[in-house]
Order: sequence, then structure tokens, then C-alpha cells
Amino acid sequence: MTPRRAARAVGDRVRSAALPLLRRVPRDHRESDEAFRRRRRVTGVTAITGASLLGVSLSAPPGSPRFYWLTLGVAGTWVAGGLASGPLHLGRMFGPGDRLRRPVLTPVAAGIGAFGAFYAAALVARRIRVLERAIGSVLRYADQGSAPLVAATTLANGVAEEVFFRGALYAAAGTRRPVLVSTAVYGLATTATRNPALVLASVPMGLLFGVQRGITGGIQAPVLTHVVWSALMLRYLPPLFASQLAEERLPTPA
Repeated sequence: MTPRRAARAVGDRVRSAALPLLRRVPRDHRESDEAFRRRRRVTGVTAITGASLLGVSLSAPPGSPRFYWLTLGVAGTWVAGGLASGPLHLGRMFGPGDRLRRPVLTPVAAGIGAFGAFYAAALVARRIRVLERAIGSVLRYADQGSAPLVAATTLANGVAEEVFFRGALYAAAGTRRPVLVSTAVYGLATTATRNPALVLASVPMGLLFGVQRGITGGIQAPVLTHVVWSALMLRYLPPLFASQLAEERLPTPA
């Protein structure tokens, strides 16, 4: 077999494996006009409340009880608003034989892939002082806090954000460009942290989560991807910024 034919054969196999993953599942999640208006009202109030709490939570000292309570409050706000807005769906995706199944392995792989991309970006960000300081200011909560509590609040917020942004807000965005709308609001909510690194990360991840929501028709895929991505970032990113975190731990001169 010639190299050209071999490359074509590999390309055909990749396409045959990937195309089912990109097919939108058939679904009918319609709701009445009144229910849709109510969903929009609830998501609007929740977005403002959650973003405000998010900004306050990252102003709390690392490792303080106030920080943990506030971050849990943010997660609770997203979940409560998402559930109160109306019905949410887990979603399905096509598997072998065009059978519909709950998405598990594909979103887990997407989370690992997203982490790989962000890890590579972090290697570059270490050379950019503004981004290095921004990332370090977030990672100090993991470095100076209780590891189990930081992990619990991080993963809880990952799940909660998908319940709200790719669940309630995505549905409230309507049928015209819901991926872009939900990503834009996600990014705007993240600006409350006043951290450029978090804002920059919210855009590509918001787009990925939104596309997953659109393809599967539910929140299970983005939830799994978000949790895997967050767990890997929490585990492997702090060692990259050890010097910056050491500076964060230094006492402030009187």
C-alpha cells in the first residue's frame, strides 16, 4: 500500500469514528411560552447573584472558612437557579449501531484533551508575567488551603456551573446561537473574579461545553468533561507555578 493510500485509509477510519460523536441526537425539549419566560427570569436573577458571589469568594483569604463557605454558596446558587428554572436533561449520544446511550467515555476523553491543551498553554503563560501572576493568584487557594476541601469545592462548582450555564441558561437562550449566548454569559460572569487567566479560560471551555450540550441535548457530557478537566488542572498545574506560589506565601512587609 502506498503512503497516500495508507494516509487515506487512516483518515477514513478517523472520520468514521468521529462522525457519530458529532451527530446531534434527536430531541424535543419544547416548553410553553410562559415556562420559557419564567426560565429566563430565573436565569437572569441567578446569573447576577452567582456572579456577585463568585467575585466575593475570590477576595477571601486562601484556606479561610469564609472562602469555603462562599465557594459552596456559589455552587449552591448555580444549582438552585438551574433546578428552579425548569426541567433539565442528561442527554444522549450516538454509539455503535446508531444506538443512543448516555455520554461517558467521550466527555472524559474530551476533559483529558482539554487539560493537555491548557497544560501546554500554561507552559507559555509562565513566561508572561501578567498571566503567571494571574494563574498563581488562583492556584494559591489550592497551595495554601486544605487539599480535600479545595478539591470538593472545585469539583462541586464545576458540576454546578454546568447545571446552570449549559442547563438552564442554554435552554433560556432559545434556538438562535445558544452556544455563543451561553458562552458569552459564562465569560461575563467570570469577569467578576477580576482574573484575566480565568476569563481567558472561560471562553474556549465555554464553547466546548456548549457544543457538547448542543450535540447531546443534555448536561451529562459537559459535566463529566468539566470535572475531569478541573481535577487534572488542580492536580498538575500548581507544580508548574511553584516559584510564583512561593512568592505568594511570603509574608507582606510591615
